[in-house]
Amino acid sequence: MTTSSSRPTTTPDVITFDGNRFLVPAELIATSFDLAPADVPDLMRQGTITSRSETGVEEDAGRWRITFFYNGRTLRLTVDAQGEVLKRTLFDTPGRTA
Repeated sequence: MTTSSSRPTTTPDVITFDGNRFLVPAELIATSFDLAPADVPDLMRQGTITSRSETGVEEDAGRWRITFFYNGRTLRLTVDAQGEVLKRTLFDTPGRTA
């Protein structure tokens, strides 16, 4: 993903939250799905890569789970309030393309 003066700068292993959405570095997504980082924004705009996020409750309060889907694969990231990736899981999801 590209950055501009209106977006916070991200590093490959840190995820930021701008109050409305998570900003995940394209490099992190691309590496997981064996893509070029420059291709990630277009694939997301086209709906070829999709995502969802979940907010932790009770013992998981202060954590989020961000899940990306692409070409029958799923990348699941568990993130803390500082944007550090606590857990990264990549697995097959046969039958799911986006």
